[in-house]
Amino acid sequence: MNKLTEKVFECAPYGDFTSQDVATLFPGSEDRRYGLVKRAIAGGEIIRICRGLYCLAQKYRKKSVNLYALVQHVYGPSYISLESALSWHGWIPEAVYTLTSVSLKKSKEFNTPLGVFSYIHVSQKVFYAGVERLTDENKNIFLMATSIKALADYVYVHKKDWTGMKPVTKSLRIEPEEFESVASDDIELLIDNYKSRRVQKFIKGLKKDLKL
Repeated sequence: MNKLTEKVFECAPYGDFTSQDVATLFPGSEDRRYGLVKRAIAGGEIIRICRGLYCLAQKYRKKSVNLYALVQHVYGPSYISLESALSWHGWIPEAVYTLTSVSLKKSKEFNTPLGVFSYIHVSQKVFYAGVERLTDENKNIFLMATSIKALADYVYVHKKDWTGMKPVTKSLRIEPEEFESVASDDIELLIDNYKSRRVQKFIKGLKKDLKL
């Protein structure tokens, strides 16, 4: 096993690590670190996800890599939203193969060995309004938009002229019963958070339909 693989196996239980982590583990020559990384990749012991971000090959991981938690490391600040969040919440029936997030930076897409990560810029006043900080069973931390936040982002990105709940249930095949879990605070938090009149109109229409 490569020296780099051994060190990461000992110190990074989740298997993913950055170039900075390598520099911490192996202070000194940058050329030496580059050689260790290059040999580990060639030997199939580590995988390059994107520039400066790596993970151990599956057989060397103590725990599985949580792609939701990886999102922030690939391109941050960001949070999971749109169809990916709606699927995670169980609101839409379709399987989602691209992990879609909203980014504070410009829109970008990464086609990696672990999957496709898509990031879309959405203009808003408070970036993390309506975003939950969640933890999985392995203590991986990830940021997930609430269902309503994901819908608001969806309207913004796809320029939907929706004025309430009906077009949402028809277009995305969301069951009306799902909206019963939406609280007034969820709506109020987002009404003035988007500069887009289209989104504001949608959220206000949704609030009226839900009698909140």
